[in-house]
Amino acid sequence: MKLVYVFDAYCGWSHGFSGTLREIAFRHPELPVEVVSGGLFTGSRRVPIREFGYVEGANAKITELTGAEFGPAYARLIADGSFVMDSEAAARGVVALRRAAPDRALELATALQRAFYADGLSLSDAATYRTVAAEAGLDADAVVAAFEGAEAPAAAEADFHQAADLGVNAFPTLLAVDGHTKTVLARGHATPDDVERRLAVHVASRTS
Repeated sequence: MKLVYVFDAYCGWSHGFSGTLREIAFRHPELPVEVVSGGLFTGSRRVPIREFGYVEGANAKITELTGAEFGPAYARLIADGSFVMDSEAAARGVVALRRAAPDRALELATALQRAFYADGLSLSDAATYRTVAAEAGLDADAVVAAFEGAEAPAAAEADFHQAADLGVNAFPTLLAVDGHTKTVLARGHATPDDVERRLAVHVASRTS
């Protein structure tokens, strides 16, 4: 059995779920965690952030429920409303980091969200991945090369297709996957204890 975490690096609710996910991973080191990008802001949704009028209100709700922080650098980045959240670029970055350290995919995904939501760094900028990689002790040149490489767009699309094949259309979603069986442990907001209870039910159903 493994956990599959389908998120979007530009999704505020995914940012808010990071603490729960880290706690579950800590409680269950025996469960590998696969990280998949869902592709929230692609196609017609790849527009200036001002067109999403709910962002500030949603962020306030996320902070209220999860304690997740949205830093002043992030506020400055989006202040004039022109910033475009491009989930294809973010997914290319997730793939690049994941390839550099597959067993640290969860750690790197949450670091990427901190880079945007706390440090105000664009996830479309290669320099952001250089910074995240360097701080994680990875080969920053290799990560940037993978982010910018010719194969990167197809790798991002592969993540989006995987998310769709899993039946995920809301982010974040955490699944327990065991062969062809999958159980939703969380969709959107959930506490560690919420996830723990659902995981226990899933495990019990496998052994009954």
